[in-house]
Amino acid sequence: FDFLNEKDRQPPALPEGTVRRRYSIEGQVQGVGFRYRAQYAAQSLGLTGWVERDDGSVTLEVQGDPALFLKLFALIQRSDYIQITSLRQRDLAPDPWERDFRVRGCW
Repeated sequence: FDFLNEKDRQPPALPEGTVRRRYSIEGQVQGVGFRYRAQYAAQSLGLTGWVERDDGSVTLEVQGDPALFLKLFALIQRSDYIQITSLRQRDLAPDPWERDFRVRGCW
């Protein structure tokens, strides 16, 4: 069933201006629905990536139009329970194969 060799597969073209960023987020972000709120907000904005719990923080990797990233955080913070106190970001290379936004490491 190896009818498609890796070398024959071309990655899909991404929209111009697509950016990927990884955020390390601290504050009141665990046990308050942060990951599922992030998933809902990202999907509603057409962004892809993932979010997962880390040791005392949350890691969120998001890809799409960077103008929507601020809207993403605004939607996440609409909850009375979520409180972001620290946000660190790092730019990454976009992933042309990614198609959705998901919650990783559900535990």
